[in-house]
Amino acid sequence: MIDLSHALSGFMRRIAGPGELTGLVRLSGGANMESWAFEWAGGAYVLRRAPSADYMAGRPYGHADEAALVIAAHAAGVKAPEVVGVLSEGDGMGTGYVMRRVIAEVNPAKILANPPPSLLADFGRELARIHAIPAETIPAAIPLMDTAAALAELKARFADYGGDRPVIALAIKWCEDHLPPPADPVLVHGDYRMGNVMVDADGLAVVLDWELAHRGDAHEDLAFGCMTVWRFGRIDHPAFGVGSIDDYFAAYEAAGGARVDRERFHFWLVYRTLWWALGCLQMGQMWRSGADPTVERVVIGRRTAEQELDLLLLLETGAPAAERTRSLPPAPPPAAAPTGEPTNREIVQAVRDWLAEEIKPAAEGHGKFQVAVAMNALGIVMRDLDARVRAEDKALANGLLSGAVTLAEPGLLARLRRAVLDKCAVDSPKYAALARAKTLWAVDLAP
Repeated sequence: MIDLSHALSGFMRRIAGPGELTGLVRLSGGANMESWAFEWAGGAYVLRRAPSADYMAGRPYGHADEAALVIAAHAAGVKAPEVVGVLSEGDGMGTGYVMRRVIAEVNPAKILANPPPSLLADFGRELARIHAIPAETIPAAIPLMDTAAALAELKARFADYGGDRPVIALAIKWCEDHLPPPADPVLVHGDYRMGNVMVDADGLAVVLDWELAHRGDAHEDLAFGCMTVWRFGRIDHPAFGVGSIDDYFAAYEAAGGARVDRERFHFWLVYRTLWWALGCLQMGQMWRSGADPTVERVVIGRRTAEQELDLLLLLETGAPAAERTRSLPPAPPPAAAPTGEPTNREIVQAVRDWLAEEIKPAAEGHGKFQVAVAMNALGIVMRDLDARVRAEDKALANGLLSGAVTLAEPGLLARLRRAVLDKCAVDSPKYAALARAKTLWAVDLAP
């Protein structure tokens, strides 16, 4: 904090003139980048930077190009942040840039509890504006996505991560079989969803997190915010957790967006759910490599189960009707009640209770967030020790990936349903789609 404060003060004097740095605090959230809020000479700002050089390795463009893109979007009338300066190597803070801070709500739960009436229309309008950003203003470093090549890269990553999750294999094969022809490219934000926007009483205030932007199919952006995971529990409102798909598409088209192709939209809904499933696995790899040793990485790594549940819900319509009505096999029996010395589960429980009762009440800011993440991690371990379930099945994954095995195989869909339910109950028991899936699949909701 002291080193960052000193370096940031020098940077701000250079780009904004004399002043004093106050209120420097790290903001919670941000799966990949650090965000620091601060004040300088009466103005409110945010520093966005990479936490380590490893985070920028392999990225198609760096923070300088990202900042240039955000500047272009702002100039085109998009509600993008106002960039005031880009870090250089001599600033001693890694890579990143400073923006003027927008004072509005970013927490999806708070926004969705009482969304402004205009919010869904705002989402459609703003996305249409992003897709209309003139091509000549987009930095040359922003890449063009080749969907077939990107899918092949996901398949290669799956193999690197073990290649042993059957539902992920099923989704890869489905995407290969349903690959749409190339679309006329537009600027794709790449992360357009709840959690990456700020909202005030008047509606959408700013669109954040442009690090995944690329040229590509507009339907990718349209689909991403409609993934179940980004509805934050409001799964009955399929567009951002705010409203209906029909209203969202109508708002997008009314604001100048091209007519939406619903089959293409469905492809991208499956593809981006698959992408995030592998992204979650990647978080675990980042922890193992030491690129990011935080507990948050390993916890996100266990959220793959959420996406596997969502993928099966999206893809199970391809199974024969008789398979969709087949009863599920029983869940594994519960573990016996412990006796004698404390079990591993009980030791983990003791540590988790201590964090909850002694550490969390005294923690503040990002530290409090980290304690909550650690408690979540220990909760996963406790449930895992009880449940004794595994998600890996390399032979089945290979069969699905090759097409030798399909959802027409008697009993396979029922087995996959049971597997994803049991794994999600361990890793994300409060995930809203879990209860929905149990209802749809006629599973007893009792614990």
